Formats: sequence, C-alpha cells, structure tokens
Amino acid sequence: MHDLLPAIEVETHDNPEFSVIWLHGLGADGSDFVPVVPELGLDEPPGVRFIFPHAPVIPVTCNGGYAMRAWYDIISLESNSRRVDEAGITASVEAVGRLIARENERGMASDRIFLAGFSQGGAIAYTTALSYPEKLAGLIALSTYIPSPARLLEDATEINKAIPVFAAHGREDQVLSIALGRAARDFLVHNGYRVQWLEYHMPHSVCPEEIDAIGTWLAARMAER
Repeated sequence: MHDLLPAIEVETHDNPEFSVIWLHGLGADGSDFVPVVPELGLDEPPGVRFIFPHAPVIPVTCNGGYAMRAWYDIISLESNSRRVDEAGITASVEAVGRLIARENERGMASDRIFLAGFSQGGAIAYTTALSYPEKLAGLIALSTYIPSPARLLEDATEINKAIPVFAAHGREDQVLSIALGRAARDFLVHNGYRVQWLEYHMPHSVCPEEIDAIGTWLAARMAER
C-alpha cells in the first residue's frame, strides 16, 4: 500500500487478534508510547499488535514555524482554545485510514482495531474513529480535545455511534486545559456516545493509574468479542 506512515510495531503474542493504532503528541514520535505496552497488563492471549506511527515533519505556526512531527498545523496555541489547519487534519485522518486498511489486508477486521492518541494525536484519533465508515473496536483519547466539533457532527458515521470510548485528562494540564477535554466528553455524551471519563492529578502526561485503567479497559473490550 502506497504512502503508509512509517511506524514502530510491537506484538504481545504471535498471531495477534487485535490491533491498536496509537498516535503520539505534537513534536514527539512513534517511540513515545512504546514503553507503555508492557505496563498495560496484557500479557495473556489474545495477542495485540500495537502500531505507533510517526507523524510527518511540518512547520508548526504556533511554534514560530519550526518544523517538527505534527498531525496538523496549529495556528494559535492557548490552553483553552486552538486554531487549527483543517486540511492537515483531513490529510492525517486519511493517513490513519490507510493504516487501518493495511491492517485489514493483514487479516485484521476493522471491528478488532482500536484507535488511541495523546494530545494532538488524540484529536486525530477522535476525528478518525467517529467518522470512519466501518465499525471499529474502540477509541482511547488521552489529554486531548475535538479539534472541529462542527466538522465531526457533519462527518460522524452511524456505524461508530456505539463505539466504546475511554477518555482521560490531567487536572493540572497547563498545555491543553482540562476544559477542552471536558468539552469533548460533553460533546460525545450529548450526541449519544458511550464514554468512560477519568481525571487524574497530573500535568500534560500520563500516569501509572491511567495506564492501569487503559489496560483494564482494553482487556474488557477484547473480552466482549
């Protein structure tokens, strides 16, 4: 398949039965969340293939035009709001869609594929999962927000209206205010999505309690299959 994002892959067992495509935050890369895998407690079958793609390197306006890995350009950066590049969001949603399609080609049905993301990666995970035309297994949204609620209302697909969502945020987040995370949660609840929402005493990061909760949530969703 052409134009696939480069990625790091980790499998918890041979012949994995589920996939998790996990998107990093602004300025990081796919290696950022690789160390989380052994901490999730998913040591027993079924196996999981974790895919950690690297975002493209692009100039980011809010960082003075400095080129870094980013899923889309951010025009302004404030803790309670964002001005974002809609075309860049579209390009990244399409790129993640190609990763899902590649998993389909490898024998993984869409309804066994989870999308996960942190911060800017979570914004793309939200936008991709809720608008994807085939049923997905679930969505993990960490310290993130919905970058364009109006767009999502227009593009949301009925088949993923029942997608299970795990969303969490730090109360001390000074990079991306918890108000934005709560606004995303409220948007989902208002529109009938099933959301597990958790808050932690942490800044713009992840914490051990959150990682434990993600592992428990993933194990429960896989057991439902």
